[in-house]
Amino acid sequence: MSGVNPQGCEVFSFKQPSAEELEHDFLWRTTCRLPERGRIGIFNRSYYEEVLIVRVHPEILRGQGLPQELLDAKNIWKERYRSIVELEEHLYRSGTRILKFFLHLSKNEQRKRFLERIDHPDKNWKFSLSDVHERKYWTHYRRPSRIA
Repeated sequence: MSGVNPQGCEVFSFKQPSAEELEHDFLWRTTCRLPERGRIGIFNRSYYEEVLIVRVHPEILRGQGLPQELLDAKNIWKERYRSIVELEEHLYRSGTRILKFFLHLSKNEQRKRFLERIDHPDKNWKFSLSDVHERKYWTHYRRPSRIA
């Protein structure tokens, strides 16, 4: 990113969805933050993570206000991934270019970073017990998606 004027960039970090965000479809909050043409938007987390987390924790899906028939649908994940692809195709046709980067940490690297957050007072603010709890689901997150 050298040579890029930071004033031309907007960074958005998507945490746990707010009540307002849950009142909309799963793509709404990122779509609202798309940069205008000529600017660079950086998303720290995206709709892919939302699909992944909800796949591992289906109880979240029940809190999204979806009609029961969608909750019972066996192909909801295939449909959500198709919605993502269709959105990105639409954006491309509209002049938006999307670059995707995936940060993968090994379980050992994640453990090391968690311990650093505990051991270094200047990093304590990054530590959350919920992260430790979520680590129990490591193998669930690593399972390939069954969307075919």
